[in-house]
Amino acid sequence: MKKLQFLLISILSLSLQAQKKPRLVVGIIVDQMKMEYLYRYSDDFSENGFKRLMKDGYTFHNMHYNFMPTFTGPGHAAVYTGTTPSVNGIVGNEWFNKSLQKEVYCTDDESVKTIGDGSEKEGKMSPKLLQSTTITDELRLATNFKGKVIGMSLKDRGAILPAGHFANWAFWMSRKGAFISSTFYGEKLPDWVTEFNNAKPYLPYLEKGWKLTKPVSTYNESLPDENPYEGTMYKKKPFFPYDMKAMMEDNDPAVIKLSPFGNNILADFAMKAIEKEDLGKDDITDFLTVSFSSPDYVGHTFGPRSIEMQDTYLRLDETIADLLNFLDKNVGKNDYLIFLTADHAGAENVSQLKDNKYDVDHISSKNIEQNFSEFSQKTYGVDLVLNVSNFNLFFNKEIIKSKNLDLNKVKQTFKDFMYTQKYIKRVYTEEEILASSGKDFYLSFIANGYDPTQNGDMIFLLKPGYVEYSGVGTTHGSPYTFDTHVPCIFYGWDIPKGETHDRKEITQIAPTIAQKIKIQFPNGTQAKVLLEVLDK
Repeated sequence: MKKLQFLLISILSLSLQAQKKPRLVVGIIVDQMKMEYLYRYSDDFSENGFKRLMKDGYTFHNMHYNFMPTFTGPGHAAVYTGTTPSVNGIVGNEWFNKSLQKEVYCTDDESVKTIGDGSEKEGKMSPKLLQSTTITDELRLATNFKGKVIGMSLKDRGAILPAGHFANWAFWMSRKGAFISSTFYGEKLPDWVTEFNNAKPYLPYLEKGWKLTKPVSTYNESLPDENPYEGTMYKKKPFFPYDMKAMMEDNDPAVIKLSPFGNNILADFAMKAIEKEDLGKDDITDFLTVSFSSPDYVGHTFGPRSIEMQDTYLRLDETIADLLNFLDKNVGKNDYLIFLTADHAGAENVSQLKDNKYDVDHISSKNIEQNFSEFSQKTYGVDLVLNVSNFNLFFNKEIIKSKNLDLNKVKQTFKDFMYTQKYIKRVYTEEEILASSGKDFYLSFIANGYDPTQNGDMIFLLKPGYVEYSGVGTTHGSPYTFDTHVPCIFYGWDIPKGETHDRKEITQIAPTIAQKIKIQFPNGTQAKVLLEVLDK
């Protein structure tokens, strides 16, 4: 009898353990992070940051975005909705909206106001344009709004889109170096946020300046300092050390964003939120979304092979280590679940590729639109081009109608012309995009990023190696692997140790979290999951 009772108690105990959920889920997005950085800088990382996540967690070495454009807004939306822009509606950071006939920004909302120390424009933001739910929304619904969701980033879109429609708060940094929000979330900032801002946490970093964190010999994975492929930092030569206090005096405290120290401040803010909002303190799962924006600012300015970029990641490694130690102590080693990924990767600097005999080039969006307009004038005697942006071409339908032109013939004429341009790889019409069968690899990326109510009449794809940018630093946006290949690591509660090199898609993260913590899928996802962290 005693043996039977012991067996029943053991079975019940195992059942309860299986039903247990993490007290806190922390979603980390690193803005503009290549998976390759985890390899390139590995020898210089500590054992307690990225290496700890990879050693004790599960690493997906071959994670990719499955749509175009690979920008910050669409990337963050895809990670948390588990679907692509064709469904969630975030088709760019900003874009020309076909239906509205005007430019829109991904988190614009004129109906709300700024709260905190920011300009009127900086706070007129919300998730209003996000058309599907997020995994954070589903957590709020699953817990009858008892589980807290807080999103934060230096960028508004990096905070708002992950936090979803039902978040308790989303916070982002203003030009004054303060974390702000909007009346979408509340009427006034929580007291702890005001106290954090009043302490001006950026000042010690700016006064100290940006010096290399390790001896210069450590940076042998990067190009020499002040190389020709780097841009300037607030008109200062790209050379260490940087006098950031002088930059602040000439500009504003937001210069902190273009340095590794933006990551430090955000991590400090995240830890303060965990403490003051009691995240992970009970058995109802909370969710904190953290998006480290500084690597993107550094990458755009200095490029992927710069010492500045390497120093940013060596410092971020230390920041991640500090955050993990804090979670261990304040939530519990086995009580939090982390996933870390990126919103996109980034291209190699085109000038460097050219200097090494790769026949590619950088082009400007202004020149592309000018070429299309000149062709239209020459062919039709009038400019039929309404807008060219984000690889989209929009026609002026009113002029086409007034000239009694056949729109399909106009599209074909433009397509023929576009294929004569050296930088064009593919051109697709709206009809071809919507009829995509998935057999054309790059068309499938474009179809996944296409919303017929918002996007253009035609979309073009640049050839690999060509970028729509200046000759210094870097950018992103294409469906090529240099932009789509990002890290993905799961760590913590109920996560097995391991790794895989099988190809995975970024839209698998959110439904995997849903299955892991046993809540409903985000409503737009195709529900493809990462079995490696579910089957134990």
